[in-house]
Amino acid sequence: MLVEKYGLDNNCPQVDVTAYILDDSPELLNGKKRPAIIICPGGAYLFCSDREGEAVALRFAAMGYHAFVLRYHVQVNERLALEEAFQKGIVPREDTVFPAQIRDIAKVFTLLHDKEEEWLVDTDKIALCGFSAGGNNVTNYAVHWNKSILTNEFNKAKLQPAAVIAGYPVTDYISHQEAVRSQDEMSQALFKTANRVFFGTSEPTADQLLQASSACLVDEATPPMFIWATAGDRLVGVDQSTRLATALAIQKIPFELHIFEEGEHGLALATQATARKASHIDSAARRWIDLAEIWLEKRFALPLED
Repeated sequence: MLVEKYGLDNNCPQVDVTAYILDDSPELLNGKKRPAIIICPGGAYLFCSDREGEAVALRFAAMGYHAFVLRYHVQVNERLALEEAFQKGIVPREDTVFPAQIRDIAKVFTLLHDKEEEWLVDTDKIALCGFSAGGNNVTNYAVHWNKSILTNEFNKAKLQPAAVIAGYPVTDYISHQEAVRSQDEMSQALFKTANRVFFGTSEPTADQLLQASSACLVDEATPPMFIWATAGDRLVGVDQSTRLATALAIQKIPFELHIFEEGEHGLALATQATARKASHIDSAARRWIDLAEIWLEKRFALPLED
């Protein structure tokens, strides 16, 4: 496996993509191209979670896909730095304001197309996978990939996603803002800070909220989606997943929706591979990745000989 990191913003070194490129062999695909998965960790647009990065990429690599972990524009590099920033007082950076994050995804799509022959990437089969804020990011990209917000800057021919996997995503900021008002003071403070980083203000306008609400913007060009969440999630309501599923159903876009009864927010793989504490392990919710593998095989079957 080739593992390399590529910077995506000369003015912001923390924005990068780590590539996990599978080696080819005459015993494997013998020169044929593989599908790819671009992974966007969560972190409330304040940081990118390590728990939703490399371990997830390696799991997709084990399925036979090239994998890429994108660290998009967020406030700080990691959770520890975020805790220090909270102590000192967070001063939002201008470069974190939406749509910076979906433009980061567009840069990765462009990179994969440019490296298509060198890395043997099947550019017709590039999927996105995101968690929480990363789930918001990938679903936002899914509804904006062919719109001027991206095509004015990037080549539209290199931007189309083939599928999206979203774990406990925020998909409707309008309803989410209302739900946050009923949460505890700590959660409200977190989301206000996240809003300042993502929208540039703690009180975003209705149009700002709409443009970052994929469930409100699904159309016929939106790719198929696999969505999963837990009913036990107290940070991002399960309605954020069901709203997106309903929007896809109305547009007749193929999708699967899996809601597990228990499990807190941020489970990642829900195994010890991505756990920071015991409650991050869930024997039922961990099945999402196996279900996603089956779902992907319908679209991303490897080009094997008969």
